[in-house]
Amino acid sequence: MENAILELILQAGLVVKGVLVILLFFSVVSWAIIFYKWRFFAKAKKETAAFMRAFRGSRDLKALLQTSRLLMISPLSRVFMAVYSEGRTERDEIKRALRRYEALEVARLERYLNFLATTGSTTPFIGLFGTVWGIMSAFKGIGAAGSASLAVVAPGIAEALIATAMGLAAAIPAVIGYNYYLSMAGRMTVEMEDFSEELLDVLTKPRRRDDA
Repeated sequence: MENAILELILQAGLVVKGVLVILLFFSVVSWAIIFYKWRFFAKAKKETAAFMRAFRGSRDLKALLQTSRLLMISPLSRVFMAVYSEGRTERDEIKRALRRYEALEVARLERYLNFLATTGSTTPFIGLFGTVWGIMSAFKGIGAAGSASLAVVAPGIAEALIATAMGLAAAIPAVIGYNYYLSMAGRMTVEMEDFSEELLDVLTKPRRRDDA
C-alpha cells in the first residue's frame, strides 16, 4: 500500500507534485512548532511553580532576583526581573512597566502560533487546488483517450485524492495544536496578570510606609 501511494506521488504531474511539496513544508514546520511549544509550555509551567514558591516563601526581593535569573522561561519570573531591575518607585510607573512587560511575555507565549493558524486555514484549500487539478487531469485523459475507463481516469483521480489527504493531514494537527497552545497561553496570561497585581502591592509597600 505504501509503495503504491509513493508510486502514485512519483507519477503525479508537476503541479500536483508542487502542491504536495508545499503541503509537506507546512506539515513539517507545524509539527516542529507543536513539539517545540510542548516543551516550552511544560518548562514554563514548571519554572512558574518554582518561582511562585520562592516568591511566597520569602519577600527578600534581591534574593528573588537571583532566583528569577535561573528561571528564564517562566513569564512571571521574567516580568518580575524586568520590572524590579528598573528600580522604579512610583506606583503608576511600576504599573505601566508591568503592562509593557506583560504584553511582551504574551507575545512570547503566542510566538509561532500564527503559523499553526495559517496552516490550519490554508492547507485544506491548497490541497483542494491539487484536487481540482487532478480531476482536470482525469477529464483531460478521458478526452485524449476517448474513453472513461478506469485505467484512463485512475491516475488523475489518485492525484486528486492524495492532494486532499495531504491537505487535511497538514491542517488537522495544526488546528488542534493552535487551539491547545492558545488556551495554555491564555491561562498563563491570567496567572501573569494576577501576579502583577500582587507584585505591584509588594513593590509599593515601602513607598506607602514612607508616606505614613
